[in-house]
Amino acid sequence: MTNPRLSETDRAIIAALRANARMSITELAQATGISRTTARSRLDALVAEGRIRRFTVETDVDVEGEVKAITLVELQGKMSRAVIRTLTRIPEVATVYATNGAWDLVVEIRTDSLANFDRVLREIREVPGVLNSESCLLLAPVSA
Repeated sequence: MTNPRLSETDRAIIAALRANARMSITELAQATGISRTTARSRLDALVAEGRIRRFTVETDVDVEGEVKAITLVELQGKMSRAVIRTLTRIPEVATVYATNGAWDLVVEIRTDSLANFDRVLREIREVPGVLNSESCLLLAPVSA
């Protein structure tokens, strides 16, 4: 059974919590531009549906089974701000970096499966203003 698509409100909530999982309901409502009541009810629903499984801390320790990738993105002209806003609302987008050279953005993606990674790539490619992308899956860290 597949979960239904997330609403824009749900995506905004997840993106805000990805940045700070410890924020209060009031802060979450302000960050997403919704009422406290809506923030609380949508958050409760996301937890009940299993869309949010836990509230956690970010560490330098890798998560077992997590699919991590770097996606390089080429933008169309003056679309960068709109593209960045859209990308940061995708829950699996961990970080968006500006860069120089042939690519305009570097997007860090974290998903729980290759199927979800494929879905995120399709979402990124469909964002108006994205001309081209190239992705690299991150395998095991290496040391000298």
